[in-house]
Amino acid sequence: MADLPESAELPVAGTAVILRDAGAGPEVLLMRRPDRGSFASAWVFPGGRVEEADRRPGATEAEDAARAAVRETAEEVGLGIVDPVPLSCWSPPAEVRPRIRTWFFLARDPGGALVLSEGEVVEAAWMSPAAALAAHAEGRLTLVPPTWVTLHGLTAAKDVAAVVAAAGEPEVRQTRLRRTDVGLVHFWEGDEEHEHGAPGGRHRLIAEGLPWRFERS
Repeated sequence: MADLPESAELPVAGTAVILRDAGAGPEVLLMRRPDRGSFASAWVFPGGRVEEADRRPGATEAEDAARAAVRETAEEVGLGIVDPVPLSCWSPPAEVRPRIRTWFFLARDPGGALVLSEGEVVEAAWMSPAAALAAHAEGRLTLVPPTWVTLHGLTAAKDVAAVVAAAGEPEVRQTRLRRTDVGLVHFWEGDEEHEHGAPGGRHRLIAEGLPWRFERS
């Protein structure tokens, strides 16, 4: 696995990207946070911080984060996911507070009705990745960059089995920002403006108004 970007002192969280097959391709479960606290009013995947109950002696950070993702999913939406598959790990830019390193895991929908946690989840919905991105582009829902990029990466998927089969080494992303007059540009490893980049490289999310644009070479 790639080296973790940033100090191990950062708090850690686990998030579940839960997928189910639908007629036009996979759908993903998104839930809307309350209009206060972290990610206020944003649509996110279920998840939360690693707690002491998630830790095991000798376990890796990713393994502890996977247990947190399973626990938080059950608490927030009432689904008992199993065998989460590591997808990515995101470290926030220095400008963001609080700073939490978050592991994203793929998981199959275990079935059953959603039971939303009062106070933590306002509403939840199954959406195709393309539909979620379109709603964001039209200003009808709020997304944060890791969620947006993850959804973007799922837009071409044919079914859940293909998504899970394609998962390989989790991609580690250490975010950097450039502020502009109209918004932010987010950079990751490989982009020419990132310290771990290459001349002419592109790995960025251009969040300068709507719609956002992702570039990667």
